[in-house]
Amino acid sequence: MSVLVRDDGFHTEDFDGLAVELAPTTKPDEIATLIANAGLVVVRFDSFADGRGFTLGRLVRAAGYTGRLRARGPLIADQYAMARRAGFDEVEIPPEIAARQSEADWLSRADWQAHDYRKRLGFKGCDSLLA
Repeated sequence: MSVLVRDDGFHTEDFDGLAVELAPTTKPDEIATLIANAGLVVVRFDSFADGRGFTLGRLVRAAGYTGRLRARGPLIADQYAMARRAGFDEVEIPPEIAARQSEADWLSRADWQAHDYRKRLGFKGCDSLLA
C-alpha cells in the first residue's frame, strides 16, 4: 500500500471521491477539461528523474484548481520541497521508498518555504524592485 507524505509526516489513504489522474504526457490545453469537478487531482511521475509532473502541478493550479493536488510516483525526499512549491499538497510514494527513506527524512524537508533558494539570496519579490 502506498504512503502519503504531508508536511506532518506519513499517512494512509484517506480520500474518498472523484479522483482524476494526469499522465506526464498530458497536454496543457487539456488540463482544465480533465480536472473539472475533480475532488482530487493526481499527477503521475513515472520516474524521479522526470520533471514534467512539477510543471503539470503548476499548470493545474494556474488553471484555477484549488482542491487537493497529489504527486504520485517514485519521488525522493529531496524532491518534497519542490513538489510543495509547485502546488502539490501531498506526495504518494511506493512502500519501498518509504522503507528506504524514513518519515524523518521527509519531515526534514517539510519546512519547504524556508528552504527556497530565493529566500537564501534575500529575494523579496517584485516589491524590492519598486523601493
